[in-house]
Amino acid sequence: MTFIARLNDKLIDFIGRQKMFFTATAPAEGRINLSPKGMDAFRVLDPATVAYLDVTGSGNEASAHLKQNGRMTIMMCSFEGAPMILRLYGHGEVVRPRDARWAELHANFDAIPGERQIIVLKIDSIQTSCGYAVPEFEFKTQRQMLRKWSEVKGPEGIQEYWAENNQKSIDGLPSGILED
Repeated sequence: MTFIARLNDKLIDFIGRQKMFFTATAPAEGRINLSPKGMDAFRVLDPATVAYLDVTGSGNEASAHLKQNGRMTIMMCSFEGAPMILRLYGHGEVVRPRDARWAELHANFDAIPGERQIIVLKIDSIQTSCGYAVPEFEFKTQRQMLRKWSEVKGPEGIQEYWAENNQKSIDGLPSGILED
């Protein structure tokens, strides 16, 4: 197990090859949230900053937790090739389409139907470990169900969905998704 302060070229290359990543957040009290992510939505902005384009989901836990305390861990592990686990520890920030930084950050991503926010992680520390027990899997494809669901819903339907399902965490914390 190794800790370092910033991403290097080897780790940036590793990140670029991953098809999936996991995010973990937690409120001061309540449930820990751990979510798998995909859809080519992760970017390295610089050696100390990463971001991902977050799409509409059944809840909005990360947003609520980051609003409360900012703590976040992002993990990637290799399912193909040489084994490795990479954890990025830091403080996250939610940037939404209504925010001044949106256009600058969004330029790093391809648009995805149902996108709701960009999560930016300022890295405090990075840990790598062996990953020897992580099984090998062969990547097949990214699922298209969320894209299709979002396209059918349309922008107004997505906003209604957020109003009904994304304003509070499962522990009742506000996510800020519709605040002005």
